[in-house]
Amino acid sequence: MRILFYITVFMLLQNGCRSTESGKKTVANMKYNKLTPEEERIIIHKGTEKPFTGKYNDFFEEGTYNCKRCGAALYKSDAKFDGHCGWPSFDDEIEGAVKRIPDTDGIRTEIVCANCGAHLGHVFLGEGYTEKNTRHCVNSVSLTFTPLKNLVSEFKPDENNTETAIFASGCFWGTEHWMKKQKGVISTEVGYIGGHTENPTYEQVCSHTTGHAEAVKVIFNPDEVSYEELAKLFFETHDPTQVNRQGPDIGEQYRSEIFYADDKQKEIALKLIDELKNKGYDIATKVTPATKFWKAEDYHQDYYEHKGTTPYCHFYTKRF
Repeated sequence: MRILFYITVFMLLQNGCRSTESGKKTVANMKYNKLTPEEERIIIHKGTEKPFTGKYNDFFEEGTYNCKRCGAALYKSDAKFDGHCGWPSFDDEIEGAVKRIPDTDGIRTEIVCANCGAHLGHVFLGEGYTEKNTRHCVNSVSLTFTPLKNLVSEFKPDENNTETAIFASGCFWGTEHWMKKQKGVISTEVGYIGGHTENPTYEQVCSHTTGHAEAVKVIFNPDEVSYEELAKLFFETHDPTQVNRQGPDIGEQYRSEIFYADDKQKEIALKLIDELKNKGYDIATKVTPATKFWKAEDYHQDYYEHKGTTPYCHFYTKRF
């Protein structure tokens, strides 16, 4: 019996204690955007556009740069700098979004989209342009751009006086369970955010290749519940000191992270983290600008309400 017990525990840990009850899932076929002949020359056949001609060379708006071929998010605008080289320059990529490959010339290092393999350009180290000492030299034609105002517009207050908050605190079933119980919450939706793959499936997120976190989008009435109250509930219904896990669920999709819609939400989140740190908590929670939120599969929505059970790793602990 003891051997059987340990085997069961091991299997639960490997599977993140998750029972999807969804049947067999398959990875969605990757969809590519149609490319012009010039785009194909550079993106598929690894060509190079002429220097100082690309639309993003002298361009510094806030937002996210995406792969022209598949749409995956590659770079954030705060990583862009003027490299004086004639091509867009970045000193960092979104984690896991860009793959480095030794160039066929035996000297340089090529960079490609990790999601679809599209050619982006080359990466150079040790030039001293920024503190990170890295320069991703990217063809503008390999990129598209999504302005920050477009990324967060769906989270802004609407004419019905509702606002949106997004929290990631491990298994999104448990996070949603607690948020739904809060007075003033109008609706909740579980999904994926913070990664570099367009419209990810649960199977892809669990493969640790997309960079997404399991999260909950909360629509609430600010006249009945404040963002700060919801953020406090977030911190008090999971363990914010754990890194890339929550209880038996292990992996980056189970990280603790707040995705803010504006500076006000950011300030509140950082203030609460400071309060907890002053109380002695070693907080691992990240505070990140909200990007595209992808709704999860239907069988994940309102999971515990349909199941008639309660969370296995989300418990209330008063911290404020």
